[in-house]
Amino acid sequence: MSFTGDNSKVCHVLAMPFPGRGHINPMLSFCKILASRKPNEILITFVITEEWLGYIGADPKPEAIRFVTIPNVIPSERGRAADFPGFYEAVMTKMEEPFEQLLDQLVPPVDVIVGDVELRWPVEVANRRNVPVAAFWTMSASFYSMLHHLDVFSRDQHLTFGTFGEQTENIPGISSLYMEDLLTVLRKTDERAMQLALECISAASKANYLLFTTIQELEAEIIDTLKHIFPFPIYSIGPAIPYLELEEKTSRNTDHSHDYIKWLDSQPDESVLYISLGSFLSVSNAQMDEIVEALNNTGIRYLYVARGEASRLKDKCGDKGMVIPWCDQLRVLSHSSIGGFWSHCGWNSTLETVFAGVPILTFPLFLDQFPNSSQLVDEWKNGWKIEVSPLSENEVILAKEDIEVLVKRFMDLESQEGKKIRDRARELKVTCHKAIGKDGSSYKNLDAFFNDISFEGH
Repeated sequence: MSFTGDNSKVCHVLAMPFPGRGHINPMLSFCKILASRKPNEILITFVITEEWLGYIGADPKPEAIRFVTIPNVIPSERGRAADFPGFYEAVMTKMEEPFEQLLDQLVPPVDVIVGDVELRWPVEVANRRNVPVAAFWTMSASFYSMLHHLDVFSRDQHLTFGTFGEQTENIPGISSLYMEDLLTVLRKTDERAMQLALECISAASKANYLLFTTIQELEAEIIDTLKHIFPFPIYSIGPAIPYLELEEKTSRNTDHSHDYIKWLDSQPDESVLYISLGSFLSVSNAQMDEIVEALNNTGIRYLYVARGEASRLKDKCGDKGMVIPWCDQLRVLSHSSIGGFWSHCGWNSTLETVFAGVPILTFPLFLDQFPNSSQLVDEWKNGWKIEVSPLSENEVILAKEDIEVLVKRFMDLESQEGKKIRDRARELKVTCHKAIGKDGSSYKNLDAFFNDISFEGH
C-alpha cells in the first residue's frame, strides 16, 4: 500500500511493533497519543502482520494512522505459545526482508522509524538507509537497565548463558534488590530466547532515540543513569495504555453494553477483586480451578478474565463471581467497584493499575514480570507479592487454602495494611495523571521527541 497526496509538511513515522499483543497494544496507544497531539503534522504507517490486521484492523483509530501488512511468520497463536523461542527467532529472521520491501513502496518516504527493541533489525535497517530510528521499549526502564548491564557484563567476561547463574552474583549497575529477580528470569527463560533478547538490547544502542513507556517520576533514578550511559536522547513518554479511549467512553457512556460492566455497576464500591494472569503464557488449568474454588469459599466478589478457559470455569463460578474471556481492562480497573487487581505483572497491566489507582497482588510468571513485581511491592509500595516457589514445576503452585487467606486479607478495606496500600495506590494515580496532563513530564517528553523527529525529517 502507498500513500499519495500533498504530505510535504507532514512528518511520516513508520511504526514497527513486535507481533504480540503486549507489544502491538502499547505501540498503537503511543501512536494514537502522538496523532491526537499533532493531528495535522503527522502521518503514521503502522506495520502489522496479516494475522494481526484480522484482530485489530476494524478498531477505531485516528485518520493520521494507517495500517499496512507484512506476511505472518508463524501460522497461529498456538504455534507461538508452544514454541516461543522458535517464534522469537522467526520474528527476527523472517520479517526484515518484507519490511524493507514495504519501505521501498511507501509514498511519501519515511522520515523516522519507531521500531520495537525486541525485533532487533529495525535499527540496522534504518542505519543502512540513513533514516533516523527510535528504539521503542515495551517494558520497564529498570528491566532495560538490567538487561543492558547483563549484556555488557557477559561480553566483558566472555560468559555464555550456561555460566550466567554461576557468575552473576554481583553485576555492576544492577542493585541487590533486583539481582534475585534477574537470576529467576535467567532460570526460567530459554537459553536461546535470552541470548536473542540480549542481542536486541545491544542493537538498540545504535538507535538515534530510546523511548520508554514509563512515568519519569516512578523510574527517575534509573532513567537518569541510562541518560549518562547512552549518547542519544532518552524519553520517558508515559504509560502507552488506551487512556484516550477510556476518556471517550466515559464521556459518551458507551461501554455499558458489556455484561461485565453492567455487573460491576451493581456491585458496592471497592468490593470486587479483578483477576487477569496474562494473555500469552498463563497459569495451568488446574491452578485456575484452584483459584476459582478458593474465591468461591471466601465469598468475595470477583471478576476473572480466563481467556480460553472462561466457558469451562463459568460452571464452577459461585454467585458472587463472574468469569469472562476478555474485557476492556483499563475500563474495568477504573471502575469504582474494583478494590484490587490480582495480576501476572506484565508491564502494560502494571501501568494500567497505576493509572487506575488500584492496589495489586503480584503473581509473576515470566521474564520481566519478576522485577515488575519487586518494583510494585518494594519500591512503589502499592501492592503485595504472592510468595510461591520460583522453581516449582507443579501444575498448582498456589494452594486453595493459601489463596483464601491471602485474598481475604488483601480485600479487607478496614485493616491498617489494606488502607495503607490503597492510599499509596491513589498517590501513584495522582503522579501518573499529572505526568500525562498538560505540562507534565510525559506530555513534555512526547513534545520534545516530536520536535526532534520533525526537525530530522525536514
